[in-house]
Amino acid sequence: MSVDANAERLRRLRWRARRGLLENDLVLERFFEHHSDAMDEESIDGLDALLDLTDSELLGLIVGHGDLPAQIDRPAVRKVLALLREA
Repeated sequence: MSVDANAERLRRLRWRARRGLLENDLVLERFFEHHSDAMDEESIDGLDALLDLTDSELLGLIVGHGDLPAQIDRPAVRKVLALLREA
């Protein structure tokens, strides 16, 4: 995928990242500020999978409560989740 296509996907994901919980919004905004320039296609896919979760599921994962659902438990998702936890 081209750099332009990745940038477009990230732009769309940034819009999708606007959540109902303020806590998620704050973490995701910091994440985009620090990591969006370095994200490759695999990381973008991982973020996309995490954004499919409900607000409460995502926040629980970010703060370390619970495990990744089996259907999205893969290295790219774990990598992005670790970055979210650092944000």
